[in-house]
Amino acid sequence: MADNLLATQLRKGMIIKVDNKLYRIFDRMHVTPGNLRGFVRIKMRNIQNGSMAEEKFRSEDIVERVSLEQKEMQYLYNDGDGYHFMDTTTFDQVQLNADLLGDTVGFLLPDMHVEVEFYGENPIGIEIPQVVDLKVIETTPGIKGATATNQLKPAKLETGVVVQVPPFINEGDVIRVNTETGEYQTRA
Repeated sequence: MADNLLATQLRKGMIIKVDNKLYRIFDRMHVTPGNLRGFVRIKMRNIQNGSMAEEKFRSEDIVERVSLEQKEMQYLYNDGDGYHFMDTTTFDQVQLNADLLGDTVGFLLPDMHVEVEFYGENPIGIEIPQVVDLKVIETTPGIKGATATNQLKPAKLETGVVVQVPPFINEGDVIRVNTETGEYQTRA
């Protein structure tokens, strides 16, 4: 299933088809250089081989957006070869490699329910919740009475990802993290 969009309507995370290849948009910038015509610069990753590419589209160019089928699945485990997910209704399992998942692997917890994206019969990515609650396993000790949020310190979470947190967060605290930006939100 595909839609045609103007290049100015493209957004981060969309899947597009360019030269019969599927790409996920990682970054998009609309540029209007002085009195010249505007254009859209897209940074994108090839879904099949994981290579990064950059493309320029004129503002009035039509780009084919690909719609994907999504199935709710449960994350099971990572065995080094890939990340394994199970369909919660049919119990079928699929494996995705880390290149297809990108930065989202830092927020995956066992038994987490995610939306696995399929193009035809092939799984090509996942969509995780916008916020997840993760336990802090390593950080410098908190300062008693510290309430300033403009100062941040690094904290390693249970999945191995490191985020910047306020000084009052201690080891063992559970925090809420935005999965799109990788930023601390609040205590959970």
